[in-house]
Amino acid sequence: MAGNGSGQSSAPRLQIRGIRKAFGQNVVLKGIDMSVRAGEVLALIGGNGAGKSTLMKIIMGIYTCDDGEILIDGQPARLGKPSASLAAGIYLVPQEPLLFPNMTVLENILMGFNENEGELKKRLAKHMEELGFNLNLQRKANTLSIAEQQLVELLRGLMRNAQVLILDEPTSALTFGEVEALFKVVKDLRRKGISMIYITHRLNEVFEIATDVAIMRDGVITLEGPVEKFTKEMLIQGLLPQDAAMQQNTRAYVPVRYEALKPVLQVKNLTGYGFKNVTFDLYPGEILGIAGVVGAGRTELISTIFGRDKTLGGQVILDGKDITGLPTKRVLQEGINFVPEDRHCHGLFKIRSISSNTTSALLGTQKIGKVNMDRRQQKKIAQKYVDDFRTKIVSLEDLIGSLSGGNQQKVVIARALSTQPKVVILDEPTRGIDAAARSDVYSIIRQLKDAGVAVLMVSSDIEEVVELADRAITVFQGRINGEFSREEITQDVLTSASFGIAQERTVHA
Repeated sequence: MAGNGSGQSSAPRLQIRGIRKAFGQNVVLKGIDMSVRAGEVLALIGGNGAGKSTLMKIIMGIYTCDDGEILIDGQPARLGKPSASLAAGIYLVPQEPLLFPNMTVLENILMGFNENEGELKKRLAKHMEELGFNLNLQRKANTLSIAEQQLVELLRGLMRNAQVLILDEPTSALTFGEVEALFKVVKDLRRKGISMIYITHRLNEVFEIATDVAIMRDGVITLEGPVEKFTKEMLIQGLLPQDAAMQQNTRAYVPVRYEALKPVLQVKNLTGYGFKNVTFDLYPGEILGIAGVVGAGRTELISTIFGRDKTLGGQVILDGKDITGLPTKRVLQEGINFVPEDRHCHGLFKIRSISSNTTSALLGTQKIGKVNMDRRQQKKIAQKYVDDFRTKIVSLEDLIGSLSGGNQQKVVIARALSTQPKVVILDEPTRGIDAAARSDVYSIIRQLKDAGVAVLMVSSDIEEVVELADRAITVFQGRINGEFSREEITQDVLTSASFGIAQERTVHA
């Protein structure tokens, strides 16, 4: 049972006792005990596959448990379907947005209400003002970015005045300002006595927003209590395998000697939708981090380089060859590959196997040159990356959807590397994966560097850029406003530049 960070002595608002759940022979939950009281924020952290999602689905009535019980305000509750959980005052804000794409933002938020529309709009306007959200309510959901979709899901939860609010990675796609606004709302909800389960992989958030913390691993709660009893290092040690922690702590940084190299990628005064006159070089064996807030033009920039969006001006030179404006298929053949931000929409073939997903980028290339490839060859390539990346699978022929988020991300990265690219573009490479998988992905990115592959990495996680980048550039309002060497890269410097606070710097050529 989680600690009582608020100091209240009444019965827990939500209490879970001895919850067990198995899918066939796979035992996912092995007797979970957990509680959250009024005004508490319980941070729930754990690796992908630990059972967090299954537990939340049981609380929301999507799954039924095999054993155990759930109590609301001390009374046993029958939560066998989502409507029962909603009626009990429980609402889940999911990590992956679940919007109706052809409906407007307003229609998505107000769906299911029977109240006066005018009053609902007033409440909605108040929530948006408190959060600092500026969304056009008449936009169709399918035109929204991931960040905007996440905001709509959050508003759905707030509009329902839930007494138990489950937030599943709510900041994974938010800007710094939006995160601060969200934290303010969480604190306001605490003062009103709202209980919250806050699922996160960002450990700094645990100490900033939570009253209590619980770590799940392999279907059990292995650590719990008031936040003040723990340090970040204690939580990290509880999440990471010993060998991963040792590898991360003992690895020495190897600098890139730019003076001895020619750039593999040159972007010269590139202009596209959402950015203008962007210039930078990328060298073999270099990790170049691109930082900036959501909407700054980072994603549009890398999409244009990869041939997904139209080039409006400037040049992209790869190994001395002008590839400006080439379609994505040609850009891939020339030696650039891409790991997208949203693996669910753009990175996976959900009804295909792990081996098929790993090798799909090779189809139609000069290496394969046909629609189908030999199954033995396919399995050999896929197994190599499973071994290299320590991907946890049962069989290569299992559907990709059977894997946890972190292991799915490893497959997406493997697919990009299967074409043996000169340049790999990573868009938010660790979004929505746990600390252990994040360590593995960091190790993969460093392996690329060691092999001489150039890495262009967009990340909203400043700590990630500080951890990995040899050099960093910041994008503000569609332009590069700062470039920083390894020695200059700090969280403060990158955060300031991302908001346009730092003075513009001369970009390295």
